Amino acid sequence: MTDQSSHAALMARRSRTLGPAYRHFYDAPLHPVRGQGVRLYDAEGRAYLDAYNNVPSVGHCHPRVVEALAAQAAELNTHTRYIHPRIVEYGERLTALFDPALSQVMFTCTGSEANDLALRVVRAVTGGTGIIVTSNAYHGVTADLAELSPSLGAANPLGAHVRTVAPPSGVDGGASFAAEVRTAIASLQAAGMRPAALLFDTVFASDGVYLDPPGCIAGAVAAIREAGGLFIADEVQAGLARVGSHMWAYERHGVVPDIVTLGKPLGAGHPLAAMVIRPDLLAEFGAKTRYFNTFGGNPVSAAVGLAVLDVIRDEGLQDNAASVGRALQDGLATLARRHPEVVAEVRGTGLYAALELRGAPGTAGQGISWLLNDMRRRGVLLGSCGAQGQALKIRPPLPFGKDDLAELLAALDEGLSQDGLYRILGADTGTDTGTAAPQRA
Repeated sequence: MTDQSSHAALMARRSRTLGPAYRHFYDAPLHPVRGQGVRLYDAEGRAYLDAYNNVPSVGHCHPRVVEALAAQAAELNTHTRYIHPRIVEYGERLTALFDPALSQVMFTCTGSEANDLALRVVRAVTGGTGIIVTSNAYHGVTADLAELSPSLGAANPLGAHVRTVAPPSGVDGGASFAAEVRTAIASLQAAGMRPAALLFDTVFASDGVYLDPPGCIAGAVAAIREAGGLFIADEVQAGLARVGSHMWAYERHGVVPDIVTLGKPLGAGHPLAAMVIRPDLLAEFGAKTRYFNTFGGNPVSAAVGLAVLDVIRDEGLQDNAASVGRALQDGLATLARRHPEVVAEVRGTGLYAALELRGAPGTAGQGISWLLNDMRRRGVLLGSCGAQGQALKIRPPLPFGKDDLAELLAALDEGLSQDGLYRILGADTGTDTGTAAPQRA
C-alpha cells in the first residue's frame, strides 16, 4: 500500500532522475506492482483489466515462462558464438511456423534491433537506399528507424531516402495502396535513389489498425519487387497468433515476405526479438559482412521463447484469439450501433481492434484521450492509435477470455455514454452517470 505523498515523492524522483524525455500513460499515472494473466494490480491493490498490452503475450508472469527463465538463468547464459542446443531448438521451432521459404533466423533483443538488422540486409542485398513506409508508421527507436517513423512527429524529420504512403483502407484499398507505392517508387527513382524495401506493420497499427480486405497488400508487394526492392513485414505488434486465423498477420493476405521482423510478444515480457529471412538473402548478407548481438539469442532468451510457444500451443491461445476475437469484433460493432453519435467506425480481427471516434481528427483525438482516462478509472487499460490518436487501440494478452471481454464491453458502453465525451466531440447528448471528466494535461 502507498499513500498519496509517497506516490508524489516517487513521481518527483522519477522526473528528477529519468528526465523529461520519458512519457507515461494517463493523466493520473498508473503504478502497477504485480501482474497475473490479463490483470495488473496497482500499489493500492486495485485490479485493472489489461486490454492493451501485447508484450506479455501469454499473460502477465505466466508461471511456465517464469520457471523456464529461472531454470536456464541458474544453469548458463552466454551468447550465439558458443554452441547451445536451446538456441538451435528455438530457431527450429520458430522458423517452422513460417512458410518454408523463410527458413533462417537471426536473434536480437528488441523489435527495433530486428528492424535495424533488416535494413542492413536490404541495403547490402539490393544496393538501394530508398525505403517506403506508411504515413503514420512506427518502426523503432534507433536513429535509422526514427527516420522511418512519421508517428514520432514533425520534430523528428524523415530521412531524404524515405517516402510515405497511406495504408490500405476500404474495399478498393489494395488498388490505392499499390498505386501509392508505385508513385513512391517513381519519386525515389527521380531523386536518383534505388528502392531497397517496402516496410510496414502488417496490421497498420500506428496508422489506425487496417486489416481488410484480405489480399489488399499483394499489389504493393508486387510493385516493390518489380522495382528491385524487398518486402519487410513488421510483425512486432501483429504476429504470434494475435489475429487468430493465422499465426502471422501477413498470412491473411496470401503473400510471403522476403524478411519478417518479430519482437515484444516472443518473450512475453522478456527482451527477445528476431529477424526471419529467406536463406539466399542471408547468404549474400553474410558474405559481405557479419552480425553479432551480445544478448540476442542467448540461452535464457531461447528458453523463454520455447516456453511461450509451448503455452500458445498447449493452452490453445490462437484458437482463443480467433473465438474471443470474433466476439470482440461483434461487441464493438454493437457498441457502434448503440452510440452512432460518437463512434465513427470499428476495425480489426482477432484480438486486435480499433474503435474510431467521430469528429475532426484533433477533436476525436481529444475524445480518445478523455475516454482512455475514463476507462482507466473504471479499471480497464486501453491504448490509442491513428495519426491524431483518434482511435482506441484494443490489444489484450492472448488469454483474454469471454468474461474479460464482457467486462471490457460493459465499461466501454458506459464510457461512450458520458456527457464529457459528447461535449468534447460536439455531439448532441450523452447520459452522465456521474463520472467526472478527467483533467487535461
